[in-house]
Amino acid sequence: MGEVAKTYYLRQAVERGFDDAAFVDRRGRLSEASIWNLAFWDGDAVVWPEAKMLGGTTMGIVRRQLERLGVPQRTAEIRPEDLPELSGAVVMNSWTPGVAVHGIDSVPMPGAPVFLELLHRAYQAEPLVTP
Repeated sequence: MGEVAKTYYLRQAVERGFDDAAFVDRRGRLSEASIWNLAFWDGDAVVWPEAKMLGGTTMGIVRRQLERLGVPQRTAEIRPEDLPELSGAVVMNSWTPGVAVHGIDSVPMPGAPVFLELLHRAYQAEPLVTP
């Protein structure tokens, strides 16, 4: 999605009382938010959306370090009707490895502090390198 469209949908979401816009593709799958990657928690594993999206740098770091830490991860199609079965959701980008999502549309999402802490711990585990 281009910058103009992202801004348009973000503004539409804010006018409706939301903090941001989460995108659903033509196949009904959640993909990403306006400037964020989405990640979900099923109680045991990190679930990454299976949909066309821009994979962010922070997402790559977190995925790599979760694997190194032995944390289960999987990719799955996540549709809005799947949200009630999930145990948490976050957005992440270059500012943060995870901010809790408390609801998507009318579906409340659990805070999942263990999930959030796990993502932050994984991000902090990435070794710093000198360019």
